[in-house]
Amino acid sequence: VQLQASGGGMVQAGDSLRLSCGASGLTLSSYVMGWFRQAPGKEREFVAAIDWSGGDTAYADDVKGRFTISRDNAKIPVYLQMNSLTPEDTAVYYCTATYGRVPTKNAYAYDHWGQGTLVTVSS
Repeated sequence: VQLQASGGGMVQAGDSLRLSCGASGLTLSSYVMGWFRQAPGKEREFVAAIDWSGGDTAYADDVKGRFTISRDNAKIPVYLQMNSLTPEDTAVYYCTATYGRVPTKNAYAYDHWGQGTLVTVSS
């Protein structure tokens, strides 16, 4: 299984970015896809997750209403649309996958991790 996150970059506060996650080697209809992030000096934290159909999602409280995770009926890539970015969103963002049907916020539930893409938001 290979996951590859892309779309990161350097933006200003208030700007938007869309991250993409490509995947190979897994049956997408059997996997929940998620995004986590890790800021410098902090632990990795949950951002968002989506079920295989795109009909069930979960978000961290601090991104709810600003970020949107989406996928097109078990197709790839999986997207993370990030709006109204703040410097606190600066982190390496990781795409993840876990076998199952229900989106989960638990990092230990995810079996597969991509290399990450850096998002830097300046004030």
